[in-house]
Amino acid sequence: MKQQKKYFKNLEDFLNSSLSSHTDIEIRLPQSQIGELGISNLSSALVKCTNLSNLTLDLYQNQIGDQGVQILGSALANCSQLKILSLDLQHNQIHELGTQGFCTSLANCSNLSALVLRLSFNQIGSEGAQSLGTALIKLRNISTLKLNILYNQVSQGQRWNLIKKIFNLKKLVAKSIYV
Repeated sequence: MKQQKKYFKNLEDFLNSSLSSHTDIEIRLPQSQIGELGISNLSSALVKCTNLSNLTLDLYQNQIGDQGVQILGSALANCSQLKILSLDLQHNQIHELGTQGFCTSLANCSNLSALVLRLSFNQIGSEGAQSLGTALIKLRNISTLKLNILYNQVSQGQRWNLIKKIFNLKKLVAKSIYV
């Protein structure tokens, strides 16, 4: 029996929920100013979601920064059942270093078949885009990818390198790319 999607619009409600029972959750926290402490608490809770296969996480404009995105990435890498991930990290003061750490962890999400990643309006730079491309090619089961990294100080050459890596993904059948 498939569990119904659980919706959370408040971090405390999610933290106090039955974490290990979740398989399909949507957490919407746009402009909640959760910062690094909130992302740390959220990440600790996500690790306890041992049966999680589908996660939608909206953290639009929350100032989580480099350390916060790396903590989140580590938590996601520990969600071994995760197949579908939709992550909105727009406007979060994420730079190259944070992107590199996040992407190192993302590359370990080996069961992902669908990924929506919104990273626009940060400062991931060319090095961050390169790390993202390296992570994506390690996700061998990806069949659906929606990626937005607009307004991130990424060089034209690195944009093309990222696009080439994406188009070389063997199982990719659906894509929407904004670089």
